[in-house]
Order: sequence, then C-alpha cells, then structure tokens
Amino acid sequence: MEKIKKLPIGVQDFKSVREEDYLYIDKTKSIYNLITEGKYYFLSRPRRFGKSLLVSTLKYLFQGEKELFKGLYIYDKYDFPKHPVIHITFGGSRSEERLLKIIRQNLERNSKALEIECPDYEDVAYCFAELMEKAYEKYNQKVVILIDEYDKPILDNIDQMEVAKENRNVLREFYTEIKNNDAYIRFAFLTGVTKFSKAGIFSGLNNLEDITLEPEFGNLLGITQDELERYFGDVFRENNVDLEKVKEWYNGYNFLGDLVYNPFDLLLFAKKRFSFRSYWFSSGTPKFLIDIIDKDNFYIPRLSGIEVDDTILDSFDVERMQPEVVLFQAGYLTIDKVVERPRGGYEYILRMPNKEVRMALMDVLLDYIEGVREDRVKHQNRITELIDAGDMEGLGKEFEALLAGVPYNYHTHGRIGEYEGYYSSVIYAYLQSTGYPVIGEDVTSRGRIDFTLITKDNIYVFEIKVDANTSPIEQIKEKEYYKKYENQNKPIYIIGINIDSKERNMDRFEWEKIN
Repeated sequence: MEKIKKLPIGVQDFKSVREEDYLYIDKTKSIYNLITEGKYYFLSRPRRFGKSLLVSTLKYLFQGEKELFKGLYIYDKYDFPKHPVIHITFGGSRSEERLLKIIRQNLERNSKALEIECPDYEDVAYCFAELMEKAYEKYNQKVVILIDEYDKPILDNIDQMEVAKENRNVLREFYTEIKNNDAYIRFAFLTGVTKFSKAGIFSGLNNLEDITLEPEFGNLLGITQDELERYFGDVFRENNVDLEKVKEWYNGYNFLGDLVYNPFDLLLFAKKRFSFRSYWFSSGTPKFLIDIIDKDNFYIPRLSGIEVDDTILDSFDVERMQPEVVLFQAGYLTIDKVVERPRGGYEYILRMPNKEVRMALMDVLLDYIEGVREDRVKHQNRITELIDAGDMEGLGKEFEALLAGVPYNYHTHGRIGEYEGYYSSVIYAYLQSTGYPVIGEDVTSRGRIDFTLITKDNIYVFEIKVDANTSPIEQIKEKEYYKKYENQNKPIYIIGINIDSKERNMDRFEWEKIN
C-alpha cells in the first residue's frame, strides 16, 4: 500500500524538510511571483498555517541554496543569486526587558552568521541599521529581511495592556529602520497572526504591501483541494477515508484564492490514522479571544454572518480590539462572501470556516457563558440525535433540562447582559456544537430570524423571546421567515421558544412542520 512521505509535523526548517525527505507541498510558483514582483511584503495568517516554513523557504532561496529546490517549480526559473539574509523570529516576552533581550539575541545570531560585529547591541534599532548597512558593504549585495511572528510580543501580553503598549513602541522603532535603510534592501517580508493598523506598529513602516487578502497569493499558505488530491488523495482513498467528510471538518478557510485547509489539521489527521478530531483548535487556547468578547459583551449568535468593511479588517491595535476583527485574524472566522459597495470599496460577510472550529469554539464559549458542566457532552449528543431525527417534542424537553441546569451565578454574573441575549447565546452555542451550520440573525426580506439550522435533510427556523405576551412562533408565521428556504425542497420546522426570566427557564416550546 502506498504511503505518504514523512509528515513534517513541527518541522519549520525548509532545509530539514528537503534533506530528510519530508512531505513538502510545492508553493514555489507563488513564491516566484512574490520575489519577482515586489520588494516589501506583509502577510497575516492564523497560527499553524505554515508561516514559519515559508519564511525559512525564503531564507534558503535568497542564500542561493539552489539544490534544495530541485524538483520544485522554481528550480529552473530563478537564478538563485546569493544575498545576505537577516532572519528574525520572536518568542514569548512578558516584559519590555525580555523583548529587548530577545531582539539582541536575534541580532547577535545574525551578526555571527554574517560575520559582522555590531558596535552596540544595547541600542537594538541602531544595531539593526548597522547590520543592514555593513552586510551590504561586505557582500556587495542588497540585504534580505525576514521577520517571523512579528506581533507575538504584543499578542502575548493582551492581558497586561501596559506591557503590550511598551512592546508595541519598541517594535515600532525597530521596524522603522527597515524603511530608513531602503538603499541596502533587496527584499523584506514580515508575517504574523494579526495586522496592526498603520497608526500603531506600522506607523514608521508604511511602504509594506499587504498581501493578506490578495487573490494572487490566496493559496500561498494552506492546502487547496487540488493539493489534497495530489499529495494525500491516493492514500486517503486506499484507507477508505471519506474525502467529503474531510472537507466538511477541515476545509473552508478563504483568503480570496481557493478555499484551503489548515496544513496542521491534515498532517495530524493523516498521522492519527484518519481520526476526526479538533487538531488545530486544540493546539492553542484562545483565552485572549474570551477576554475581548467578555469586555465587549459580544452577542454570540453574531458569529454567523458578521458583516464588516475592508477598513475594519485593517484596524487591529491594542487600544481597539474589536472581537470580529480578532476572530477573523486569528482564524476562528473566515470570509464567506465579498460584496462590492455602490460607493466603492468592499464589504465582507464572515463565517466560521468548518466543522472543527464550529464545534470546538462553541465548547470554549459555553465554558464562558454557562460555566464548566459535567453533563455538557451528554446534552450535545442528545441534541444532535434529536435534530437528526426531527424529534421536536424530544428537543423541547432537552432544552428545558439543559437550561434548568445552568448554575444560578451565571445568570447574575452580568457578562452577557440581558436575558434574551443570554439564552439565545446558550441555545445557539449548543446548536452550533452539533457540527451543523447555524446562521445567526438570519436576514430575510421581512426581517431577521434569530437563527436557522440546516442539515442535509431538514431546515430549522428558531425564534426566541423573553417574557413574551404572544407566541414566538406566530412571529415566524406572520413574517413568513421560512419562505426564504422553500426552494430547497426540504421539510422546514419552525420553532418558537419563550423564556420566563423569573423562573430562569423555558416556559414555552412550540413548533410546526412546513412541507
């Protein structure tokens, strides 16, 4: 039976990947376009998307190590001239002092590799500038600057804002030297998770071309469906792996190229004998997301169908962390649709990328909005079974038992605010954790549905009220919300739920089936 090559899980050095015969998805066609079309670039992608391997690939390419690229697209199309390379990567730094130490270590390592001595490592910006100029003079070739995880010293300190601001100021001064030394630079590439606003970290480096949402480079990182078929397809089929299920679980990230998979997911999925689990999500805890959601009192059902404009996706900074921007840049939301505005510019409609993220993110959010519950998995499994069976009577009883079990202190904590928003968030999160797509605040020509759940067999339209004098289901019928889905030729269940705020539970669950 054919086997996939060794899987480079955790291997971020391009030379090791090539010399030790690990699997490498050939991205050098996009890399060739990158290095021949421009000079200064910035690229944002979620964690575990292959950014460090891309930076390493650029390093060996510009160092002229042509033999490492044998058999790849770029091998016979590029001359591989040798340039001095300054490669900087940031680790964790919980203080300004620690950040400065990390920068000095980077500068000393690069100085040693280039055989150039910096006269003053204490002044990191000055040393960086000296290193660029002296490398150019020594090697008579322009310098290549590669900076990986440029934003980590800030993201690591979201919970201590003063340190985040101090680190931002250090980095701003440091990065400004790239622009100041333009005469010595052949190519500069910065990458990280977030895109900070030009008024923040990039105020002194405004000549970067942001290719984060450039269609030409939309497939530069991530694995497309064609690449999955080419590199994994035969082995997956020989092991009877359901490719549609793989797509449902792990595909769906959209950077305006093709839809792509997170490479980390596919590599772990193959290594773990094709077991469907939350590999990428489980590799990092998004605590800072919860802190931001808590601070902004974010309405959880908004996660489906968020509409933002092109400026909001370019406005991240430590003083202004909007949940939808953070969720997008961190990979918990992705682009669903792009709409051109009549006045110019674009609007983006966001969604959660796939089943893995929907299910895992909901577990984290449920911990936030209702506390850690020992019976959660039991409720999630039961709700999924009832949805699959179209058992509305059973679903009503399950919601009643579910809501009755929410600890009292989570009602009075105030983190969600109004009761209607609280209960909508709980029910929405449980429905999303079934793995089926749920559309929150679903827009129709007659108004907004609270949310709609769609399975392969049925459609479920929900309206939730608190202390309502009239039946919630009557609003669905009066405004004919369900008509939006009549052309899908599936049974439609309309469901009205009313919550009694004094009793802190559901006092009405009504439903009808529309064929």
